[in-house]
Amino acid sequence: MLHAAPPGATTALVPGADRLLALHDHELPQKDMLCGCFWTLLALRAAGLDVPDQDTVALAAGAVIAARQPGDVAPGESGRDDFVLDLPRVDDSELAGTAPAGLVRAVAELTDGALVAVPARGPWSAETAAAVLAIATEHGAVPVANIGTGALWGSHPTAAELTAFLATGVDDGPPAEWDVGHFVGLLGTVTGESGTLVVVGDTYRSLGANAIYLQPLARVAAALDGPRRRRGVLLVAPASEEATIVAALDAAGLDRGTWDNGSPDAREASWASR
Repeated sequence: MLHAAPPGATTALVPGADRLLALHDHELPQKDMLCGCFWTLLALRAAGLDVPDQDTVALAAGAVIAARQPGDVAPGESGRDDFVLDLPRVDDSELAGTAPAGLVRAVAELTDGALVAVPARGPWSAETAAAVLAIATEHGAVPVANIGTGALWGSHPTAAELTAFLATGVDDGPPAEWDVGHFVGLLGTVTGESGTLVVVGDTYRSLGANAIYLQPLARVAAALDGPRRRRGVLLVAPASEEATIVAALDAAGLDRGTWDNGSPDAREASWASR
């Protein structure tokens, strides 16, 4: 369970967060290399769609997998390779994963257009990250974020560290446990007198409290911004909200469109010709 917010702090969760958290707890952990598919599956199920498993999302998204190597899973985790579909494979696990454009396509295909995944790719700052969360809250979207985990605090800050940050805004938390490209869910914010924390849903129980933890807003922005590559957020929402989400992203100064996270799309012609 998350530390209770201190007196004076306010919590704002994305709509349907209670259902999303229940689905999250049931589905943990992600299958190897399928963190983006894990969170996309949760967004689809939260909307009431009966999508059977992470593999189904992976196949639609053109995800590729590889033999697990040390460092491919979070510290303290053993990994999960109980795949039920025959997914495309690569030899290099650093290339494995899911391209954001593939997830956009998978959402459209698996929902027959009822849902969309609207991509935002920066520029990233505390202000634009906050804007994305506010847009998600206003329009009933699930924010699926592609981040570099090395920019985050470690996932087990003390209550004293969290309270001090909310009161003073001083960034003095523990170092990150690992440094990889990763997908997480952004579930809301806790705002204090001088600092804002983001509620992050991860894909491994060893991170945070049952895969839920808090991060300074500026750390989330830094995780989206690099340093090795700029990443982004997919806002999974009803198709009826797409136009207003697009307008809100434009108004916030955010670029729309997908980004290159280093993973190939196995459904692209260039992959099919291999």
